[in-house]
Amino acid sequence: MDEIDRRIIGLLAEDARRALADIGAAVGLSASAVNDRIHRLQAQGAIRRFTVDADPAALGLPVLAFAWIALRDGADEPAFRAFAAAHPAVIECHHVTGPWSYLLKLRLPALSAVETVLADLKAQGSLGRSETILALSSAVEGAHVPRGAA
Repeated sequence: MDEIDRRIIGLLAEDARRALADIGAAVGLSASAVNDRIHRLQAQGAIRRFTVDADPAALGLPVLAFAWIALRDGADEPAFRAFAAAHPAVIECHHVTGPWSYLLKLRLPALSAVETVLADLKAQGSLGRSETILALSSAVEGAHVPRGAA
């Protein structure tokens, strides 16, 4: 990946619907050359998807919570991962170092839904212990490309 590829990814991260000709003008390439690079970046896995940045509150999901999860001894970790991937409230699941096994990022319709998610985790059978943190506000959120990387 060269500097032009990084610039293309950065421009697409700002607006995935940006016209190829506009991207080409910004990076000094023709629209067809930009298209070829985008297809190559997709094939290499550097571009995983094109998406929309929707306002969670407008979608009825104003509550942002983070749940630290420690799996119980003997837990079926693949089953936990599959459960997290399928649960509608879980928008991110990270395997982490330290005293916890996973960090979940949750989007929820109400504070009461936090308890429901924890009950779902307990019923799944892998949960040893958890700690949940509520976000009061977000100063920076949703950067799909690390700032400075593109």
